[in-house]
Amino acid sequence: MALRSKFRSLSLQRHRLFFTTSILNPDSKTPLSSKEKSRAALSLIRFEKNPERIIDICRAAALTPESHLDRVACSKAIFKLRESNYFEGIRRFIKESLARPDARSERFVSHFIVLYGQAGLVKDAVKLFDEMPEKGIERNVKTLNSLLFSCILAGEYGEMKRVFADFPRKYGLVPNLDTYNTVLKGFCESGSANSAHSLLAEMERKGIKPNAITFATVIKGFYAEEKFSDVGKMMDLMKKYGMAPGISIHNVRIQSLCKLKRSTEAKALLDGIISRGMKPNCITYNHLIYGFCVEGKLDVAKSLFDEMKLRKLNPVSECYFTLIYYLCQGKDYIAALDISKECMEKGWVPNITTMKSLVNGLVSIEKVDEAKEIIAQVKEKFPGNADKWSEIEEGLSK
Repeated sequence: MALRSKFRSLSLQRHRLFFTTSILNPDSKTPLSSKEKSRAALSLIRFEKNPERIIDICRAAALTPESHLDRVACSKAIFKLRESNYFEGIRRFIKESLARPDARSERFVSHFIVLYGQAGLVKDAVKLFDEMPEKGIERNVKTLNSLLFSCILAGEYGEMKRVFADFPRKYGLVPNLDTYNTVLKGFCESGSANSAHSLLAEMERKGIKPNAITFATVIKGFYAEEKFSDVGKMMDLMKKYGMAPGISIHNVRIQSLCKLKRSTEAKALLDGIISRGMKPNCITYNHLIYGFCVEGKLDVAKSLFDEMKLRKLNPVSECYFTLIYYLCQGKDYIAALDISKECMEKGWVPNITTMKSLVNGLVSIEKVDEAKEIIAQVKEKFPGNADKWSEIEEGLSK
């Protein structure tokens, strides 16, 4: 009997190994490392449309919250399953995952509570939290915080308030700074930034000192509701706690003003912090460039881009993409061409819509050779789209 059981176990292991290899790497019989499985799974999930196949990929990779790459892959899978309204599949996948021997941990359960929220299945998240002791896992403030965040992801702000009001007392849990920061985020996202005043007062009574994340969250919320006097109160409150606003707080202020199409005020704020000896970073300039582009002030955006590089701050890919897109919208194709060349030298290529806009724009100003050069570079970077670009190139010659 023991020999038969051992043989059955070995057969099952071989089957699982074959299943994993075949779905994640069908062209090879060589076993994949854990990281290789994660990378393969993420790549396949991005392009897979069949919801059952997405679940099979997740199973094959045995994704775990211990790995950042696995968490990204899981999140992407849940997003696509939700897009397909495949809620039965989401529930089945999470229940299967929780049945794994390595799932008996607070971190694992917290991860799936959050995924339920991402799927919009808050009732399932609450049920999982309630049933934790039955699974041999103790509830704690970390899992409570995961449940609150799950409610926010699902946009269930009323449920977030209920959980925050009832669950600490019901389950004997003491909210910590992360709890309050999460609830503040929910209030501010739901247009209830005014509630931050009472919550901050409660934190003070309980001896919980706010941090930079607390103030960044609340300041962003007040800007979104255009309650500028409350922003000033938060800046004063930071001083009361002995906290000097750093560049991260000012970046929140600059981004918020740009979203409100008050980029000139945001630029004045930048000038003010520079005059006081504070150094901006690439994020500061990214927000400003986006803001001025949206408002159609492309000369200012270009000037900021040049200033950014003079300060030896490296623009991120999104900054290049934003500037190229809006320069094409403003028919400044020569500037867009120069910036796109610089962008592609770094190995970054804007999406096909932006690049088509640039190519067509260059042709419209009789820069056909430059347009062909751009097409050649894009084809080299993305050989999978070569046929589409070849058709466009052929059209340029007519």
